[in-house]
Amino acid sequence: MASMGVSGGNGVINPQNDVTSASQDDPKQDLNQVINSIQKTLGLLHQLYLNVSSFNTGLQLPLLQRINSLVLELDNMVKLSEKCHIQVPVEVLNLIDDGKNPDGFTKDIINGCIAKNQITKGKTDSFKGLRKHLLEELDQAFPDEADSFREIRAASAAEAKRLAQAQSSLPNGDMKVKAEP
Repeated sequence: MASMGVSGGNGVINPQNDVTSASQDDPKQDLNQVINSIQKTLGLLHQLYLNVSSFNTGLQLPLLQRINSLVLELDNMVKLSEKCHIQVPVEVLNLIDDGKNPDGFTKDIINGCIAKNQITKGKTDSFKGLRKHLLEELDQAFPDEADSFREIRAASAAEAKRLAQAQSSLPNGDMKVKAEP
């Protein structure tokens, strides 16, 4: 795996940057490598904190080694992150900056979709009611034309269904997937 480290003396980790050994086209593996690099960087920062908090002149070399290890790992993280193309909405980052749970953003988006879906369903139901009412009025005012309209509409629907089946596609344009025997 990329960015594996070799343990040196006194708990110093010497990173080995091997970004090219990773799979070239696996986004999940790329993301896992970035996550591992972030975790490694956090570990290096913790070690650096421990060195700095108990610093004396005799520990200057291990401190410098840890700083160098951190710089190398940050460089490795940048190289790995260039292969990851993740888009995070600005609203999520603002929520995190405000100390709020970003799951609230997802909940708000889903609730908004549900509300829009209910509005659209209401409009669809209204149009169905209007269509039904218009057909009833058409039946009363022009009974012969209403029957002719229904026949034309049924023939048109049957033709559309036949064409859709002939093209092996669904009415919404998606292709049917044939089940393996």
